[in-house]
Amino acid sequence: MAGVPSLPGRQRHQRPDRPQRSAAAAPVGAPPARERLRAVPDGPALPAHAPGRRAHRGRRRAGRHRSGRRPDHARLRRPGTGAVHRGRRTAADHRLPRLHAADHRTPRRAAAGHGVHPRGRALDSGIPAFFSNPEEMRRIYPEAPHISGKKAWAFLPLIISGRPVGICVLSYEHRHDFPAAERAVLTSLAGLIAQALDRARLYDTKHDLAHALQQALLPRTLPAIDGLRVAARYLPATHGMDIGGDFYDLIRLDDTAAAAVIGDVQGHNVAAAALMGQVRMGVHAHATLGTPPDKVLAGTNRLVTDLGLELFTSCLYACIDFAGRRVSLAGAGHPPPLLRLPGHAARPLDMPPGPLLGIDADAEFPVTEIPLVPGLILVFYTDGLIEMPGVDLEDSMNQLAVELDRADDRDLDALVDTLLRTSGTAGQRTDDVALLVIQYTGR
Repeated sequence: MAGVPSLPGRQRHQRPDRPQRSAAAAPVGAPPARERLRAVPDGPALPAHAPGRRAHRGRRRAGRHRSGRRPDHARLRRPGTGAVHRGRRTAADHRLPRLHAADHRTPRRAAAGHGVHPRGRALDSGIPAFFSNPEEMRRIYPEAPHISGKKAWAFLPLIISGRPVGICVLSYEHRHDFPAAERAVLTSLAGLIAQALDRARLYDTKHDLAHALQQALLPRTLPAIDGLRVAARYLPATHGMDIGGDFYDLIRLDDTAAAAVIGDVQGHNVAAAALMGQVRMGVHAHATLGTPPDKVLAGTNRLVTDLGLELFTSCLYACIDFAGRRVSLAGAGHPPPLLRLPGHAARPLDMPPGPLLGIDADAEFPVTEIPLVPGLILVFYTDGLIEMPGVDLEDSMNQLAVELDRADDRDLDALVDTLLRTSGTAGQRTDDVALLVIQYTGR
């Protein structure tokens, strides 16, 4: 670093016995001399190679111990001159560390001068702080007792993997001594609280991610198809992560056909939600090609098997053929739909079941056909609607069919609410529920 030029307005004690250096005295083209400055508190500044350096360092330390602090300003002297510059920043600051007097004060002075609170100091240092009475607190933090009005305090930082996640403050109405055993117990308790808090935050993060993923994969709206009235609901489980693998969809195939699908992926986590999206997209891709129901499930089954996630999926697919006036259905381990025809009692549709998706890549899925007549109502649902502790699934499905018979079909949304309310899923649910109701009005 080039020497700091002397400032005429700041010069003192020009020594006549030592000649001044100047830029004119240096040979032409020679680089400027590199000199290193040292900051000396309120004393003569010496170059790094000057004799008597150790002695001066000892005097400097002794002076600092007596004063208990460092000065706010440093005197910088250019070696070989009597020029002295007082100030916080000079051209040599990039070689000399800045002097912060407050950083080297005692905790009492630092707290009083800068308003440090015991919570902040404990959180910043990661060291618990205990105060048995207001006098101890007042010596270091004069204003703290007036703020809380308590008589004793324990400040326990919550640290996880070296990073603070919070602080636990215990305050006492009366003076309280903190023996070593009690301090150890409180410090251990703070560690357990920190771990629990960190796990809770991680759980919330995963839950928000999975919930957002599931909501993005479910259809926001169902298409309006001439000749069909549709209503649907999805209710997440009230226990666990509030997510699941249930899904439904209504697909417009062409002007003369549409498809309805409902499914349930095993599990209530991010993996289940992700697989649900893949299954729904797989069904949609096969269905839009005009593939018959058994082939749609067969192609989706190969997809789930190839993924190798070891998560089984149930699915029910129906193709509604307006031109042929028939409905073709195929199931993969899914509960059968409820069927209500005009002038007939509602009942679970009798159809042969197929295996769950993801078990056998070469599995076959039988197809069932029913006539498409005006007024026909099909109710697709997942097992969360009919599974109840101590109740047989057949009995639950028959009871749901009775409720469908009693419900008014003039408003399908009200009909859906009735089925949900009478099935006992309006309150606490251990599984998520998907429900899709379709009525054919004729063309």
